[in-house]
Amino acid sequence: MTRTQLLARYAAATAAATLLAGIAATSAAARPDPGEPIPVRFSSYANCPLNRIDTQLVRCDNLTGAGVAAPAYIPELSGGAG
Repeated sequence: MTRTQLLARYAAATAAATLLAGIAATSAAARPDPGEPIPVRFSSYANCPLNRIDTQLVRCDNLTGAGVAAPAYIPELSGGAG
């Protein structure tokens, strides 16, 4: 066997091993699980406008701001205990 033939066989074996490794690496495809749909608690906010009490955002008697201070342009609820 000549050196050229030996080099050709080595190159073919290397190419085959690289091809098999590439195919094995691409066999796993990931995509996010859609999960269950999130239920809608309020179908419409038409009857529950966004307001603020001091620095808290309020809608339909629920605090909605997660503790973040409400901006001044949100109207403040009037009335209450006093």
